[in-house]
Amino acid sequence: MTLRETQSAILDLIKQHDTIIIHRHQRPDPDAIGSQMGLAGILKASFPTKKIYCVGKQYPGFNWLGTTDVIEDDVYDHALVIVVDTANQPRVDDFRYTKGDKLVKIDHHPNDDAFGDVQWVTPAASSTSELVFDFYKAFENDLTCTDDAARLLYAGIVGDTGRFMYPATSPHTMRVAGDLMTFNFSASDINQQEDAISLPLARLSAYVYQSLTILPSGAAYIKLSDEVVKPFNLGDESTSAVVPLPGRLNEVVAWAIFVESKDHTFRIRLRSKGPSINDLAKNHGGGGHALASGAVAHDDDEIKQVIKELDEITTAYKGEKHE
Repeated sequence: MTLRETQSAILDLIKQHDTIIIHRHQRPDPDAIGSQMGLAGILKASFPTKKIYCVGKQYPGFNWLGTTDVIEDDVYDHALVIVVDTANQPRVDDFRYTKGDKLVKIDHHPNDDAFGDVQWVTPAASSTSELVFDFYKAFENDLTCTDDAARLLYAGIVGDTGRFMYPATSPHTMRVAGDLMTFNFSASDINQQEDAISLPLARLSAYVYQSLTILPSGAAYIKLSDEVVKPFNLGDESTSAVVPLPGRLNEVVAWAIFVESKDHTFRIRLRSKGPSINDLAKNHGGGGHALASGAVAHDDDEIKQVIKELDEITTAYKGEKHE
């Protein structure tokens, strides 16, 4: 299907269903929540008689974006389920996403796990929030975007573009952001909210800078075990705020942050300023974008292997730049 045909198919499914349940990925970021709740806001304003729900674990640190709904299993009967900003099925928050009548996937990650009856996947987009606004604009005569929905989508774009600093920020992204800023909300408040960190996170950030290992190739890494993180008393806060930090250093080309999970495996957050790192992520059960990916290391030996592969990638990249 063409893009227009895909968008029309999604709108047709929305019109056909009285109940719509929107999921996003586990351990959400502003784009996951912004696209989920922004889409819900548009649909509630456009179809006031429909029942629209957003599901997934609620994180207090994101209360400013909204709160999720708690629903019973039977709500999924004859419902349309939309999963936003989620590349692969194991990452969908709330396993009931398959229980509805139809399933739609809207995402901006590479479509390595092609699930859903209708899939709209645009890896070149800065964020899924950008796609949701594109959906609204494509059917402006049928859909209504509220001020709060615009606020949520703007927050999602700001989050996934790193305040418009990441390479995925396109001229179209800036036009969308500009259009969203015409709605009645404070863009500067959103920018400040996403830039602010708590004192515990500030102290963890200092630790990251102090303890980061930078190899001669420009590959950098740090291991954040439970033993390391616990004294910082983060509470419900995620370590995700420290992920961009190594990229601010001139000496760093690409980096890996290893964060211990409850099962004592390590979630790997991979970022890059140039060399593609998504194949490395795929080698270790993950995936993502060329410059931003995630994976899992099951033990210290796998952590060492990831560091070795990252060093090889950055070494090759430096060689290519000097040819």
